[in-house]
Amino acid sequence: MQSKATTASAYLKQLPADRKPAIEAVRKAILAALPKGYEEGMQYGHIGYYVPHSVYPPGYHCDPSQPLPFVAIANQKQHMAVYMMGLYCGCVGNDETPHVNWFRDQWAKTGKKLDMGKSCIRFKKLEDLALDVIAEAVRRQPAQLYIDVYEKSLADQGIVHKGKKALPGAKGAAVAPKKASSKPASRPAGKKVTKKVTKKVAKKSASKTAARTK
Repeated sequence: MQSKATTASAYLKQLPADRKPAIEAVRKAILAALPKGYEEGMQYGHIGYYVPHSVYPPGYHCDPSQPLPFVAIANQKQHMAVYMMGLYCGCVGNDETPHVNWFRDQWAKTGKKLDMGKSCIRFKKLEDLALDVIAEAVRRQPAQLYIDVYEKSLADQGIVHKGKKALPGAKGAAVAPKKASSKPASRPAGKKVTKKVTKKVAKKSASKTAARTK
């Protein structure tokens, strides 16, 4: 459920009493682990952690006006969720990166059930989460590393970023414009025709004049 709150604090105040402590605990763990280069704010109606435009000017390829999303915490109708784009970005088809495999392995060691899609980790109570694993996953991806993984993922999938030039290897890469010629442009065809017609008329006129003087 998207909120109209403009700050994380305001978002927390709107939460139901039975969910607020869990989301506050997740937020605290993420903030403690968050590397430099990221910021906290509201994004898509949820608490978001992202790479601001000041660090990554192109922004999010789906909407360049948005900063590049990294993690989000959301209160949904049937559950709560942690969205981790750092896990999703490396997935192409059914292939998963070493980072995703590490995450799954570490979670399995806790004995907790992982209810996860490509990036969405769903939970109904705080005890469902391996919070230390989530925090370590955040800590393991400094902003520049995440940007590199993100851009490589786009290139691997043939996606052209709307907010920047086509990435190397991406489908539909922009073709460099041809270098402008230093030679002056040729005269329009119409002017050449006009010049030829004028000469022809002048020649006829000269012939008539010569005939009259004989």
